[in-house]
Amino acid sequence: MKTLTITKWEFKGTISSRKFLMIFFLQLAVLVLMIMFFNQFIANIESQKTVSLSPSLYGFASMDIMDDSKLITPNIDHELLEIRTLDYNESINRLKRGEITAFVIVPGDSRNKIDKIQVITINILVNYNDPKRSVVIEEVNSAAKQASSSISNQWIDSLLPEDKTAEPVVSQKGRGEPLPFQIIRKVMIAILLFLPLFLFGNMVIDSVVGEKERKTGEILIAMPLSHTHIIIGKSLAVVLTIAVQVAMWIIILIAAGFEIQNPILVYLIIILTAVPIIAITTIIAAYSKNYKEAGIGISFAYIGIVGFLIVPALGYISGRSTVSNISSMTLVMRIFSGENVPLLEFLLPIIFILIVSLISFWISIKLLRRDDVFFGPRPGILRLLIEFLGFKKVYRIK
Repeated sequence: MKTLTITKWEFKGTISSRKFLMIFFLQLAVLVLMIMFFNQFIANIESQKTVSLSPSLYGFASMDIMDDSKLITPNIDHELLEIRTLDYNESINRLKRGEITAFVIVPGDSRNKIDKIQVITINILVNYNDPKRSVVIEEVNSAAKQASSSISNQWIDSLLPEDKTAEPVVSQKGRGEPLPFQIIRKVMIAILLFLPLFLFGNMVIDSVVGEKERKTGEILIAMPLSHTHIIIGKSLAVVLTIAVQVAMWIIILIAAGFEIQNPILVYLIIILTAVPIIAITTIIAAYSKNYKEAGIGISFAYIGIVGFLIVPALGYISGRSTVSNISSMTLVMRIFSGENVPLLEFLLPIIFILIVSLISFWISIKLLRRDDVFFGPRPGILRLLIEFLGFKKVYRIK
């Protein structure tokens, strides 16, 4: 109850601040500008006939195909996919070993079935552990549609009188979205979703460091509240603020045309990710003497946190890896892309978030309990580390 009282007090004071409201709406304006820039950037890229965003991605996705009748093989973009024609058993084994993304099987009597106006079933066996599968599936579907259109046009031509010239048929070859575009779209959406988590570090600094500089820390500690209530209450107020902004950002992104599947689950995971970030920020704020020192510390900490979130996500896109699932950004990316996430890979980042949150809040509470940290003279980081590890008994514990 005491924790919620502090949370209510801090949250009410935050949203009633003109400075916060101005920053809040400026951030929303920045989001709108970023969306406009991103859409224009993608439009400019897709308007070019030949664009090479990353030459190293040539033939990145691969598949095997059995198409003796050459029904769809000529229509597949060989620059996008590395294609091999092998026997059935060898291709199945390659698929099981994860050496290829998919195995496409076209009936050998396809041409005879076409002449008899029979249905042709094209089977595609997909490795669903491979994040590149969507590229292959879209390209195969596009090739099949183009083959169907070509056959229909041939039938129409055969029905026309010989003395008449058929109207030219204009067909447009489709293709699966290239992997560079997937990286840009998925990573950009993920960055926009996680960006609010790093915009409210100043709230934590003002909430903790501000108590020191305004000399109101003595009053706060003298109140009938435990240090745990103070830290958790202040942190929850920041979480609520972030929750409001993330909700608005998701609504704006969906309204702008970005495809975000399972938005509620995505929203909950992002808010859960905010907890350890706030906890780490609280540690820095509790140890810092002033705003300047806290700002420098948080800048370095956020660089590491951003790298921890983004690098595994990029690693998962370029190639599946169990380690890459430790990042909650990877999990969010997979969920809003509509991918089915195994339970173990879903729980891995959640468990990591909970562990980091508990350890970080424990450290911040221990720091706040020490008068020498809060009021000075402040001990060095090495000494605190030794004491936290239990090599030296800490006597000044309330």
